[in-house]
Amino acid sequence: METHHRSEWSPALGRSMEFITHGHAGLPAVVFPCMGGRPWDYADFGMIDVLRPWLDAGRLRLFCVDSIDNETFNSDGWDKRARAALQDRYHHYIADDLVPRIHDETGWGDRLLTTGNSLGGLHAAISLFRRPDLFGTMIALSGVYDAGHFFGDYSDEFVYNNSPADFVAGMPDDHPWLDAYRSCLIISGIGQGAWEEELLPSNHRMDDVLRAKGVPAWFDFWGTDMPHDWPTWHQMAPYFMGRVLPW
Repeated sequence: METHHRSEWSPALGRSMEFITHGHAGLPAVVFPCMGGRPWDYADFGMIDVLRPWLDAGRLRLFCVDSIDNETFNSDGWDKRARAALQDRYHHYIADDLVPRIHDETGWGDRLLTTGNSLGGLHAAISLFRRPDLFGTMIALSGVYDAGHFFGDYSDEFVYNNSPADFVAGMPDDHPWLDAYRSCLIISGIGQGAWEEELLPSNHRMDDVLRAKGVPAWFDFWGTDMPHDWPTWHQMAPYFMGRVLPW
């Protein structure tokens, strides 16, 4: 399998950002790491192995990105507005810097897939729900969909714009993104075992918001034997990928 480690300048963030690609062809997927994670975590924790059939067959190509979560969502050491504004710039890194780079490298002429586990699931949702013109498929595993989970009672335009459950709920019924969502394949999987309890209300809320807006989505709630951990995601990832890219 082709694997390449890159470090490239991001105008949106004003810094170099690392990413790792796996695979040689197929649907490009932006892969977000878990909270505070790094681009190599997806391989180190076995996720490349469970998706290997699609990678080896040239049906899927992964772009595993870096995080700045310890400066944004996972930080309580500085000003909340500054944290939220930096998260907004991270979104623009993905949408404005990385996605055009992916299209240039792959020649892919359609929308991309976005995926991630845990906090990576929130980043995946932010990407698709803010830019359904760029992303047509989401597989979020054990994610959370409201930024209040990290910012508490504080809110501003940056928090709101990075909180899918809030900004989708607030969209007028004639917003053009709603029709764009209806053409997307939206998948969210979560267990009901250890360490998932605090995330379940956000998943149910996002499910309810999309239903109320008439947006088809698959929110799949797995059993109490499925904790918030890599073995759960090892089972979920190929199961859902098989629905996105069936043989």
